Amino acid sequence: MIFFYRRSQIRRFRSTFLMNPSYEEIVKADSMRGKEIKKTPLIHSPTFSDLTGSEIYLKAEFRQKTGSFKIRGAYYKIKSLSDEEKKHGVVAASAGNHAQGVAFAASLEKIPCTIVMPKNASPAKVAATRGYNADVILEGVNYDESSLKAKEIAKETGATMIHAFDDPQIIAAQGVIGLEILEDLPDVDEIYLPIGGGGLAAGTLIAIKEKNPNIKVVGVQSKSFPSMYESIKRGSLTSSEGTSTIADGISVKTPGQLTFTIINELIDEIVLVDDAEITKAMFLLMERMKFVVEPAGAVSLAYLISKKPAPGKKIVAVLAGGNVDMYLLGQIVDKGLAAMGRLLEISMVLPDKPGIFKEIVDEIALANANIVEVIHDRLSSNVNAGSVIVKLSLETQGKEQADLLIEKLRHKNIQFTLLA
Repeated sequence: MIFFYRRSQIRRFRSTFLMNPSYEEIVKADSMRGKEIKKTPLIHSPTFSDLTGSEIYLKAEFRQKTGSFKIRGAYYKIKSLSDEEKKHGVVAASAGNHAQGVAFAASLEKIPCTIVMPKNASPAKVAATRGYNADVILEGVNYDESSLKAKEIAKETGATMIHAFDDPQIIAAQGVIGLEILEDLPDVDEIYLPIGGGGLAAGTLIAIKEKNPNIKVVGVQSKSFPSMYESIKRGSLTSSEGTSTIADGISVKTPGQLTFTIINELIDEIVLVDDAEITKAMFLLMERMKFVVEPAGAVSLAYLISKKPAPGKKIVAVLAGGNVDMYLLGQIVDKGLAAMGRLLEISMVLPDKPGIFKEIVDEIALANANIVEVIHDRLSSNVNAGSVIVKLSLETQGKEQADLLIEKLRHKNIQFTLLA
């Protein structure tokens, strides 16, 4: 993995990039937020501090009204529209979190709102967006394709396009997160945050580097969609075709031109994580902190847990969103347990005779493991006559206990296959 390091030089940034957003715009966005936009808590975590060797603080953006930091930018942008612009309404493209933010902000202003979402968007996010009275159109298979449709609608109807990240006011409002972090933890050493299109990172960078250029800011992307990572590496805006990932909230093929310009100038590092690392972070957040955080929202903590990059430092991990599909949540629990050696799945072929399974159950009981699920199959075409396939899901206390049970089953000459 390649890391990128940039010494922040805020004055040079301003001289070469005079366009908004500015630090002053971030302060203005902060002053204009109503009661609907929360100052989210910064929570110290002894658990993750112990796991990483750093002092870990979690910025709980998943506790915003719509479950994501995206409401900040959508609210400020829509609040800033003229009366004439509001008459024509707004349109946006999003896989879910920006969609809900725009829909909610539009409902507060009582203006028409159309949201274009990918056809494979989470049903829960689609339902939540419609719940804020938005007209939802399913078009395309990713954000970029949905965005093209949204632009067509804006051109046809005169509605204002509310971009998910590449807009000065959107970026400025996301940057308020940086102000809040400094207010709660002035002596923070490093900040880790997710990057998709780059709005959160760009705004936070401007806020942080204006006040203290020595604070290290690290962006985290999914290995499946490393578009900003590749853009910084090449020094120019670069698209990434991407592959499947659970972190759909940061699955952006092409970052914004504006966000790229800011991030390229101010970021200290961009790093990558994979789905297994994200799954582990989500599982630990649920089990240890009782926090339900979506994959894209957990990538910063995932990197800290897996790499332990800064022992002894005061670190903030921005947990950007908490909108998780319930079906995915079940998989995260199972995969998290399996990864930690606490969920054991085995398949065994046994003679189809009364009492044959009792010996297996006795060994499981002696190992103090818990049977979660049993599947008993004697009818499938791959099962020989006189035999039965039994699949077991077992909950154990950890890898050591699981290994001990496996060894006992082998000692009994039981034919089995380890599934997980």
